[in-house]
Amino acid sequence: MRKNKTTHFMTGILIIFFSTIFIILAGRFMYIQATGEIDGVSLKEFAEQKRTSSYTLKAERGKIFDKNGMTLAYDMPVYRMYAIVREEYSENSDDPKHVVDPKKTAEILAPILDVDESTILKPIKSGIENDRFQVEFGKVGNEVSQHVKEQIEELDLPGINFAEHSRRYYPNGTFASHIIGFAREEEIEKDGQFINEIKGIAGMEHEMNDLLEGKDGYISYQRDKYNKKLLNPNEIIKQPENGDNVYLTIDQKIQTLVEDVLTQVEEEYNPERITAIVMNPKTGEVLAMGNRPSYNPNNPANVKNWYNDAVSTPFEPGSTMKIFTWASAIEEGVYNGDEGFASGSYQVNEKITPIHDHNKGKGWGTISFDEGFARSSNVAASKLVWEKLGTEKFLEYLHAFDFDKKTDIDLPGEVAGQILYNWPLEKITTSFGQGSTLTPIQQVKAATAIANGGKMLQPYVVDRIVDSTTGQILEQKEPTVVGQPISEETATKVLSLMDSVVNSEHGTGEKYKLDDYSTGGKSGTAEIPNPNGGYLTGRNNYIFSFLGMAPIDDPQLVMYVSVKQPELEPHEVGSDPLSFIYRNVMQNSLHYLNINPDKEKEDSLIKTEIPKIIDKSTEDVKQKLVDSGLNVTVVGDGDKIISANVHEGDMVITQERIILVTNQLKMPDIANWSKRDVLQLADLLELKVETFGNGYVTSQSIEKNAEISKGEYLAVELSPPGQDENEENNKENENTDTEEQAE
Repeated sequence: MRKNKTTHFMTGILIIFFSTIFIILAGRFMYIQATGEIDGVSLKEFAEQKRTSSYTLKAERGKIFDKNGMTLAYDMPVYRMYAIVREEYSENSDDPKHVVDPKKTAEILAPILDVDESTILKPIKSGIENDRFQVEFGKVGNEVSQHVKEQIEELDLPGINFAEHSRRYYPNGTFASHIIGFAREEEIEKDGQFINEIKGIAGMEHEMNDLLEGKDGYISYQRDKYNKKLLNPNEIIKQPENGDNVYLTIDQKIQTLVEDVLTQVEEEYNPERITAIVMNPKTGEVLAMGNRPSYNPNNPANVKNWYNDAVSTPFEPGSTMKIFTWASAIEEGVYNGDEGFASGSYQVNEKITPIHDHNKGKGWGTISFDEGFARSSNVAASKLVWEKLGTEKFLEYLHAFDFDKKTDIDLPGEVAGQILYNWPLEKITTSFGQGSTLTPIQQVKAATAIANGGKMLQPYVVDRIVDSTTGQILEQKEPTVVGQPISEETATKVLSLMDSVVNSEHGTGEKYKLDDYSTGGKSGTAEIPNPNGGYLTGRNNYIFSFLGMAPIDDPQLVMYVSVKQPELEPHEVGSDPLSFIYRNVMQNSLHYLNINPDKEKEDSLIKTEIPKIIDKSTEDVKQKLVDSGLNVTVVGDGDKIISANVHEGDMVITQERIILVTNQLKMPDIANWSKRDVLQLADLLELKVETFGNGYVTSQSIEKNAEISKGEYLAVELSPPGQDENEENNKENENTDTEEQAE
């Protein structure tokens, strides 16, 4: 009886327990059925989410163009190859949609992709063994080109598919790479998810990244378990907003000229660094900018130089600074170009190290300040600042030329130079470009004031921003005057001085002459600090530079070029690689821009017809030709002309040397004659001639006024203009000796 009571009690307990459980579950199901939610999660939304696929519609990154519309950077479509390996994906299809024969598939794909069969076979087998739906092939399948994709698709291999994505592409390789920079695909976090996006890393790609990248869209639809759209997929599409296009001021033709000659100089001279800038001084537009070493933005691996040295690397400029020293003195009204001074060396007082001219302090005697500029006299620059202008007033002009600040050019990584102006010696050496530092772009910006009537222009490389969809110009850059450190009158005088550097008999820049255009400028030779103190020594251990403009009367282009530590042969000087770059770029750029050659008018004015001269009086012929403006050399003391290097009726110009041979032969002084003139003389006199070197005559084996006869031997040595002085100094410049660096 007791046992039955216990049994009935436990049965009751169990009935109550299970009834309670049933009521709870039934209530839960009823609640779910009524509300459609579980723990606040909508079952309808959950189901839709599980059967809804959502994909990002990538915005196309904006393109980068040169000023004339040539494409410099764009998104190139590439393809990611993947393989479907799950067999049931093909169940409802007449043709197989998965990889049927892994080994055969690998055998066919391997030679097309230039990989081992195992590279294809292993991922496919691994996917099958692990019951994966699809597999990818890593790096080998991530950037398949359009051509390779089409080649594979023609084979109709079951299970092999492609998904399109983009890679940033630079069709011109190293062209303007430090300006354009590069962008690459990187994994970033966006809205709580990690996705791959193309991001600008360097140059304009980095600087303008927000404008270039655009905004992604998306597409979503409902699908079955095989990722196929349902009949009513509830598809939603939000179109992407493509990035804006950026047009640079860079001109592809001029930039190509720069790239080509920089490459030639790099191969021939193996310098540590090269930098070149070409600017329109009337607007501030940078038409070309290049550096060596450079890199290919399509494959920026093993980059030797990330820095855009034109804007990021300050250094002591050397004598290019003298342009602005003379401009300051002229503007302040303390300059008299005809005034003489004692060149060679200059010492302010016993406490300050003496300043020496670049020819080891020998100088050129008493010369004018105008000639001092042409000869690049450090003493002249020092005297102008210390005695005429005053160091504090000079500092005001340094600030007026913005040498104390960045140019704010629209490129990343700009670094300003530093005016070193604490001690008396530093204030003096700054006048000729030593101690204080500047970047190339700071110097070019300041040079616009010389070329543009005293008005200094803001340099820039972005011409305009354009909506890639509508073509509407969103932003257009305009020339901006950022200062007027000097007057138009001063600028004109400085242009004349720069002209004298290239074209006067005392100038150090004859190698920079252009064939069709007048040009002027100033060379510089900067010493390189030694990490252990002082400066590096040796004829190659300098930064050689030239800042020039043309046509000199109304400059349309300003160009700066520097070459650091070129490997020079014994007969070469620092101006050789510089002048090669400058002449090639400036001459061809001016022609390309349809700038009228200003030397043509000279040639048209000096054409002269040669009269009858053979058997005529020496004095009469000479006088008639000289009166016509011709360059005449008479050989011998005879009273009549028996031969000449021109003939009756020839049309000649003043640059051409006219050689008149008389009936009493004597050797003329042929110093500074060209090789062509020497050969003409030897032909007229029937001499056996041998020349050594190139350039202009520096010595002759037959002395001046010596009697000569047919068949006599003549040996002539020739050298490039200015080489003797350059070799004597090992730097044509510009700076004082190392001993001048210490206070």
